[in-house]
Amino acid sequence: MHGLAVHPANVQDRDGAKLLLEPLIGKLPRLERLWADGGYGGHLVEWVAEHCGWTLEIVSKDPATTGFRVVPKRWIVERTFSWLGKCRRLSKDYEHLVTSSEAMIRLAMIGLMVRRLRPAS
Repeated sequence: MHGLAVHPANVQDRDGAKLLLEPLIGKLPRLERLWADGGYGGHLVEWVAEHCGWTLEIVSKDPATTGFRVVPKRWIVERTFSWLGKCRRLSKDYEHLVTSSEAMIRLAMIGLMVRRLRPAS
């Protein structure tokens, strides 16, 4: 995990993305492309190109499809949310401070990585 930003629900997704991306500018020299859903469209695409030098590609669902379909690249985010949802502390919003929420997400991801590093029995 290179970046994490938890913000109140009254902050738009694209504004929250700037909170996440600004500290990463210049720290990820190999990063070229980001994928995001439609909530991150609009001016954020230009902002990322201008300020970060990366390409933000909006991955949207095909309007002609009906029912559930796996959308390329978006499943990665949904899978990660599923992993986080398995942590009881993160299953509901129990934290009073944003920093506590961020710490719990970091701990959950560290736990996931440590379990994957454990030798198979």
